[in-house]
Order: sequence, then structure tokens, then C-alpha cells
Amino acid sequence: MTDIFIAGGRTLIDGAFVETSLRTAGRDIGALDAEQGRAALHIDAGGLLVLPGIIDLHGDAFERQMMPRPGVDFPIDVALIDSDRQAIANGITTVYHGTTWSWEPGLRSAENARKLLDAIEALRPQLAADTRFHLRHETHNLAAEAEIIRWLSEGRIDLFAFNDHSNVKPKKRNQSAERAGLSLEAFNELIDQVVARRPEVPASIARLAAAAREANVRMLSHDDNTPAMRQEFRALGATIAEFPVNEETARDAAAAGDFIVFGAPNVVRGGSHTGWTRASDMIAKGLCSVLASDYYYPAQLLAAFRLAGDGILPLAKAWDLISAAPARAAGLDNRGVLAAGRRADIILVDDQVPLRPRIVAVIAAGRLVHLADASCLVHSLAPRKTVAAA
Repeated sequence: MTDIFIAGGRTLIDGAFVETSLRTAGRDIGALDAEQGRAALHIDAGGLLVLPGIIDLHGDAFERQMMPRPGVDFPIDVALIDSDRQAIANGITTVYHGTTWSWEPGLRSAENARKLLDAIEALRPQLAADTRFHLRHETHNLAAEAEIIRWLSEGRIDLFAFNDHSNVKPKKRNQSAERAGLSLEAFNELIDQVVARRPEVPASIARLAAAAREANVRMLSHDDNTPAMRQEFRALGATIAEFPVNEETARDAAAAGDFIVFGAPNVVRGGSHTGWTRASDMIAKGLCSVLASDYYYPAQLLAAFRLAGDGILPLAKAWDLISAAPARAAGLDNRGVLAAGRRADIILVDDQVPLRPRIVAVIAAGRLVHLADASCLVHSLAPRKTVAAA
């Protein structure tokens, strides 16, 4: 582990940008407004932003590395290693892989969920991002209940979400059948079998929620479509509302102090690809507290700058949505801000081109894991003092 000295950047500290220096000490931030000291690696951040690493609570873009085309599979370890490179290159230093365990065969099958969990646990020491397991449980997947409860008790699940995609619209059934590796006829038969067991689902949800509470695992509910639905999940301990589909439901979540997650691609693209809630409107109304990468790793970085560029939030506030707030939602009290003693997850960003921030360097747990411009590495730097940034 090499201590790193970073000087001259516009550094986000306590909600404001100041020009200062900082030094890492092992895996953590050693000091702010630091002297050069004995750090072995020196980085000149002049002209750059120095920001806390991005935390992604919900990302499933790794599925494209697993199955880049329908029916075309690649080994899970290869997919995870490539996804790690993509996440780090986009400033994501803590990533929760949103793994869907569905009643479907194929990409979201029981077999793949088990393999993904095993692979994440095996590869974790060699991955640059702090890689965690976010299990997205399809509530009609009743056969999975006992195994999930065991995983929860064993501490193998880091976030646990309740999903229900049993109401597959006819126009999407071809796509879903293709992903599952079934004919349309076979997929329709499977849907009928799944829906027939719907009366058993509420009791299963209650048992799983009790197991998650016992294991102290944070819970999310996905695509809540009414305040009543949000209230039901909140009563079970799911205090994170993930992608509420309308403003009424988001308002109920906000009034109760729930964390509210929307997808960063929604902000970057100017709206939801499903035609549901527009995330930037929710943010402007104070109805969104976290932005996740969802299905596109570059989106969190781009969304923060888009919000600032559109005048919806200043950049410091926008950055909270992708760093400090997701840390709070996940119960990670050792990261999300730049402060002495916190985990040294730091990214350096060139913001010269409007709406097109460029990642120059990424430090994860005190290690330089990505460097796009070696010219910022220097042999020695004169100590600098903190001054207000322009």
C-alpha cells in the first residue's frame, strides 16, 4: 500500500469546493490540508475536481458482459472482471451488483444467481471496486425462499430488494422469452404457472423481510406504484423506495423519510425509457435522494454534471446523490465524503468540457487503480494551504 499525496485540486469538502491538499494513509484518508510528508506517490490535481468515489446501489450492466447477445453466454468471472474495469473507469468505487433471481430460466435463473454470488465472493480480493451483492428477489419465485433465508443468515447478501415482474406485458414477452431461452408459448405457460401461486406471495415476503431484519440487511422495494404499496413494504422494514413509478408514491416515501432511488440514465437521457417518472423533476421537487447506474455505468457521473448544467442542483448537491446519500442508505459510514479517517475512495475529474466530465484518476481504498493521464504524476510538490475555490 502506497500513501498518496494529492495537491491543488478543487476538493469537495463539507458540501463546498476548496483548493486544498490531502494525503492517504493506507486504505484511509490520513489528513486534509496536508503537508507532503513521506507519501510515495504525488499527484498534481491542479485544474481538476477532487471528489469522493461514486457508490452504486443498483447496477445490472454486468448482465451485458454475461450475455452480450440473447443466447450468447460468457463466463461469469470474465464478465465480472470486465464490469469492474468499467465501473472503476467511470468513478464507481463501491458497486452493488443487482443480481435478479427470478422464476425465469436463463440469464436470471437460480443457477446464475448462485454462480454470481460465488464468483463475487471469490473475485472480491482482486477487484478494484468494493464489490457487493444486491439480491433482487422476484417475489413470485417461491422456490427460492429457503435458500435466500440461509444466505441472509450467513451474511452473504449486502442489499435485498423485492421485485415483481410477473405482469409481463404482451409486447415485452418476446424479449423476455428470448432472455429466458424459451419459446413464446413456453414462456406464456410459465407465466400462467407463476401467477397461479400469487396468493402465497405475501406470506413469503413477510418471512423473507423478517430474515433480512434479523440479519440487519437493508431492504428495498422496487417499482412501488401506490402509496399503499410503499407503506406495506415500509412496515416490513424496507426503507428504500427504488424507482417509485409516480409522484404520489414518491411523496409518500419522502414524507416518511425513506431513501428514494431513481436511475441516473433517466437524468442523462431526459426521461425514463419506460415512460414513467422523470427523475430530474423528482430531484427538483426533493423527491429523490439517490441516483443509481441502473443499466449504464457512465450514467451517475454524467447525471451529476447534467443536473448542475441544467441548474437543477449545484454540483456539490448533485454529487451527494451518487456518493454520500447512497452511503447513508446502505449504512456505509466509512465513505461517501472526503474526511480524515474515511475510506480513501477518491476520483479526479477534468470538467473543462461542459456536460462531458473526464475521469483522470481513481483511487479505491488507498490504491491508484485507474489513471488516464500520467502527466499529473510528479516527483515532488510544494505544500499548499487551503483557500476558497473560485
